[in-house]
Amino acid sequence: MAKGRDKLSAVMVRQAPAGKYGDGGGLWLCKGSKDAGSWVLRVAVHGRLRHMGLGSISDVGLKEARDAAEKWRATVRAGNDPIKVRERAKREAARNLHMLKDVADDFFEGYKARLKGDGTAGRWFSPLTLHVLPRLGKVPVANLDQVDIRDTLRPLRDTKPETMRKALNRLNLVVRHAAALGLDVDTRIIDKARALIGSGNSKAGKIPAMAWQDVPAFYASLNDGSVTHLALRLLILTGVRSAPLRFIREDQITREKIDGHEIDIWTVPAEAMKGRKGQTEAFRVPLSAEAMNVIEQAKRLARGGYLFPNVTGKGVASDMTLSMFMRRAKLEARPHGFRSSLRDWLAEATDAPHEVAETILQHVAGSKVTRAYRRTDFIEQRRALMERWADHATGNSGKIVRLVEAHG
Repeated sequence: MAKGRDKLSAVMVRQAPAGKYGDGGGLWLCKGSKDAGSWVLRVAVHGRLRHMGLGSISDVGLKEARDAAEKWRATVRAGNDPIKVRERAKREAARNLHMLKDVADDFFEGYKARLKGDGTAGRWFSPLTLHVLPRLGKVPVANLDQVDIRDTLRPLRDTKPETMRKALNRLNLVVRHAAALGLDVDTRIIDKARALIGSGNSKAGKIPAMAWQDVPAFYASLNDGSVTHLALRLLILTGVRSAPLRFIREDQITREKIDGHEIDIWTVPAEAMKGRKGQTEAFRVPLSAEAMNVIEQAKRLARGGYLFPNVTGKGVASDMTLSMFMRRAKLEARPHGFRSSLRDWLAEATDAPHEVAETILQHVAGSKVTRAYRRTDFIEQRRALMERWADHATGNSGKIVRLVEAHG
């Protein structure tokens, strides 16, 4: 055993709480919780510190992690960058990836580190494994077309529209991964498939929404501290409808202690909850640090207890004020569409359970019987997701990586 190495044990790997634990020689165990974590190798390459992921603890055991660490340390000793060497090997292997299932598996292997518990239980990937890959898995990605996708997913349009949307979102990521691998694919194939599938039996007109990838740039443009800019920022950060947002009062913001954590909460009165027939309870909205920052700025403009007063007269800012701002900016999207932006982000960039995602948007999820027995509003899970959404909206979604690098 090399000096200062092999400090961990298999028992420690299994039982250690959240934190970072060094095994020696630059190998670190990074645990987000008692049951989930990953291996990271820190090495100096040409005078620059590099952090190399070696896999999750659910897939890679202690001995395997040590063997991999030694392999890549040898690469460094030979004067090579292990991350670049591994990427070259992946590109070589990608030349043999042709079938949709192979590309999908390769994509998920790299993507699951972004998901809670590395996407355990297969929830995030299941829309593909259950509804796409059984029929299209053996189709070469270069031969995949929008008609194939339409015929595969349109049966879900009227019976399981949310599942269909998730399947399309995840398949879009797989197609873009194939393009990144250098495979000949049409990156607009999902948009074409959506057009062929159609809108189903929905009677309501679809409100134009901004793609979640475009939200950070728009959010950054809302920077003059006016009532309109602050209201739109809080609308984006909370995912609420515009009516309760415009009528938000200072006395609706409180701090509560939940499961040992102090959480800032906006309690929306029951009468403000549109779409909840027979709504008799208020709705709690967890507020991210960025949302609280916006609220603190809005307090300086408050009048009569309302955070977003009408600047031209009595009452609060009108819905037309927010819509006209976006129209004058020559944007197709409308304020209410940010709820769709958030919902698409939850489906495409997280593994949020359906019930939690729907609760974030104040939708009723589950059967009447299920709801009768449910005694939670998922406030803790929603708080964590809304903090991540705020990180995305403010362009700081990469800060988790910097946090790993900051530990020694």
